[in-house]
Amino acid sequence: MATRQEEARQAREAKLDELHDKLIGAVERLVTGDDWADALRFAAKFRSRSFNNVLLIWEQHQAAFEQGRVPEPFPTYVAGYKQWQQLGRQVEKGQAGYQILAPVTGRFASANPSDPASWRRLNRGEKPKPGETVRSKMVGVRPAYVWDVSQTTGDPLPTKPEPQLLTGEAPAGLREGLAGRIGSEGFELLWVPHEGMIGGANGLTNFETRQVAVRTNMDDAAQVKTEGHELAHVLMHGPDQEARRHRGIGEIEAESVALMIGAAHGMDTSEYTIPYVAGWAAAVDGKNPVEVVQAVGERIRKTAIDILDGLDTIQVSDGTPPGLDRDTQRRPPERGPGRAAPAVEPEEARPERAGRGL
Repeated sequence: MATRQEEARQAREAKLDELHDKLIGAVERLVTGDDWADALRFAAKFRSRSFNNVLLIWEQHQAAFEQGRVPEPFPTYVAGYKQWQQLGRQVEKGQAGYQILAPVTGRFASANPSDPASWRRLNRGEKPKPGETVRSKMVGVRPAYVWDVSQTTGDPLPTKPEPQLLTGEAPAGLREGLAGRIGSEGFELLWVPHEGMIGGANGLTNFETRQVAVRTNMDDAAQVKTEGHELAHVLMHGPDQEARRHRGIGEIEAESVALMIGAAHGMDTSEYTIPYVAGWAAAVDGKNPVEVVQAVGERIRKTAIDILDGLDTIQVSDGTPPGLDRDTQRRPPERGPGRAAPAVEPEEARPERAGRGL
């Protein structure tokens, strides 16, 4: 007869399997359709979340919309149950939360921190020996829950400035901000009169001469989008990069970063078309398209955030409710040498209350 602890473990594993199936299903739809641009625009508005958790939120909110449980097809702000309470709002009765992946951490101690083999895990309540260093490390994942603001009621959220964009023009300060980052990476930015000067392209990055060129005979917004594309090449595709990538993936990565930068500034990218994911993902030897999309998605998100965090521009929300500082409520898990953490994030666990959760 299974013990209560064993039953709890089996229940958690079942939920993790369910989350995995949802995630793979969302990625497979990206691979077989033209939803990549929509997914990236969505990720740009929820850039405080890992790419995998963005897809999980997207998938579950779409289902909630189709079932009539939420009024809009896309969420606006998401947070945990207690986080909404901190903002004076309450999850409505019967509203199911969206499952995401959150890390499980353990405490480890070592008398010789530079030796990876010296670390030992501390039991609950166990104290380290004198002179030992203690660190928290990720040891697994668990399901956690978040809710969209439309699933809550209560105090109004604080308002924050949103970018206002005129057709054909780039947001104020974006051209200069991207130019400054290109320069800080040691590249000279050249604005050239027409595409004939750069092989018929909109932009060109030359790692040998360390120059970035963008043609000026197109709309201001297109110029700045191309500037962001070339900056992504500078950051992601140089000769010193550890992982050299297929040319098609490199182009999609750069265009995707540019799209996320634009979307984070409210830029209209509706006329911009990204090739079907299957066209380039299937061309990578030794990996199936789902693996490629998952790997590339997080890499794109991190590069776009790195650029956006360095810009002094007005940007759309990152999906965190105004007035809530998630950074003060988390302790980033430390990783042992040579171990990469999965794309998950700290979140509060689901409250054990009837009628809530998935």
